[in-house]
Amino acid sequence: MSHRACSYGNSSMATSTSLFCSILIPNLSEVLSVCSCNRYTRRCKMAIPQLIACFVLYTSLGHIPSSLGVILRTTDKVVWANEFEPIELTCLIESISTNNPRIEWKKIKNGVPSYVYFQNRIAGDLEQRAQLREPANILILNATRADTAEYRCEVAAIDDQRDFDEILISLAVRVKPVVPRCRVPDAVTVGTSTELRCLENEGFPASQYRWYHNNEELPQEPKNSPRSTNSSYTINPDTGGLKFRRVRKEDAGDYYCQARNDAGYAQCPSQMMEVYDIDYLGIFLKALGAVTVFVCLTASICHSFKRGCFHKKGHNENNYNWPAQNDGVVYGDADEGHFRHKSSFII
Repeated sequence: MSHRACSYGNSSMATSTSLFCSILIPNLSEVLSVCSCNRYTRRCKMAIPQLIACFVLYTSLGHIPSSLGVILRTTDKVVWANEFEPIELTCLIESISTNNPRIEWKKIKNGVPSYVYFQNRIAGDLEQRAQLREPANILILNATRADTAEYRCEVAAIDDQRDFDEILISLAVRVKPVVPRCRVPDAVTVGTSTELRCLENEGFPASQYRWYHNNEELPQEPKNSPRSTNSSYTINPDTGGLKFRRVRKEDAGDYYCQARNDAGYAQCPSQMMEVYDIDYLGIFLKALGAVTVFVCLTASICHSFKRGCFHKKGHNENNYNWPAQNDGVVYGDADEGHFRHKSSFII
């Protein structure tokens, strides 16, 4: 009698509810301690109803001891992976009584689910690129950008009181940037404004941009570098723009841009930008040449007007028209003095 009562008092039910019931029963540790295999059998029997009440209250709040249902967990609910590298999605079974539970994985992209693991085999677009690892993990051998989605692990255990559980994991695949497209002007004039541009659209997450001048990185703030203190440039790391408000002679040199994210980086080939001083003498000579050409052209036109080259012909000028020829008659000129026969003349 005593042994049976003590065994019941030390059951897993009492252990599972001890933490929760300690709030309701301040002397819970004392109550449980009396249920050791000793002579206090009567006090142990009195403790059993209290433990049962705690257990009923505990389960009514939705807390079912692990031995009565399947429970899943994962090491990471948000997972990042690099493209073309392996990644494992963990679905750990903490508690289960069923020997052969049904395990399924689904991929949810844009709200549309599709099977990844179904009927004990890999399915869908991961069929040749993944495998199931014990107990229910999915190992993707080479992740691609198309694998970015949410994945749901589902386990059904028909022999458990709680026969189903699921867990949702978000996977994001990082994509290394490609070589960015860079535009560097060949030549600019001192004191003018200009902009260098850099852009690529493949990287995920979106790339951040850095600019290099003569193989040295330009700081985001020119004031942070002794060599760039007097420079007037600004860099936009999100769009890749490098803008000079007023170009200096010191800004000449080789430039290249680097696109970078968590997956890696890529850079465009360096390009030379030359900076020229303002050529005041050249500007003066060009202006003088243009004025000279204009003056010469104007003088030539005026001289032509004076010579009458542009006068229109008057009405007193002779206009010669050939007379019409009718009925086969050929008429001669009046001053020729020759007699011409008509076609009707009969010899």
